Amino acid sequence: MAVLRPFDKLPVLNSATLLLVGSEDGVQQELAKAMLREKKSFKINIHLATSLPLPSEGDHLRPRIDLIVFMIDIKIILFVLILNCFYLPNVEASLAHVAANFFLGKVCFLVTGVGRVNYCSVEMSSIWKLGEVYCSPVLYCELELERIRVATAQRLLRMLQICAGHVPGVSALTFSFLLRNSY
Repeated sequence: MAVLRPFDKLPVLNSATLLLVGSEDGVQQELAKAMLREKKSFKINIHLATSLPLPSEGDHLRPRIDLIVFMIDIKIILFVLILNCFYLPNVEASLAHVAANFFLGKVCFLVTGVGRVNYCSVEMSSIWKLGEVYCSPVLYCELELERIRVATAQRLLRMLQICAGHVPGVSALTFSFLLRNSY
């Protein structure tokens, strides 16, 4: 159960790895499929996890992770009400297993379910605070809509491309800072 570190492995040429950390409700898989369908100039690896730490077995086989996206679902579904109430603390507990260097532009929070803010189980101020404390951008979307899922996939692919170092002259830290100050 090692802490994830951003630069403990060498980058792979024309390749990038994304780690989606979130619930198991299928939204994660749909977003990953949307990202894989997009046209891109580099090879992409997507790993899904419900929480951190990642299993320690096969640690030497784990690729370098270029971007971690913590997915926070804010909508209430009646039969998972208890799960949603404890979901934000689950994300906060997972953050303890990420090295501080990752928060220099290689982490973002993706808030889903914003189309139904009236049914919110998490206060939006606590999510804003999470982004501020960890110096990471917070993106809002509704992944149930196909066109928004595609737009979100394109946005995450661009972020991943920058975080992997495939865009000359733009660092992950600079991009993250610009993204955080754009709204």
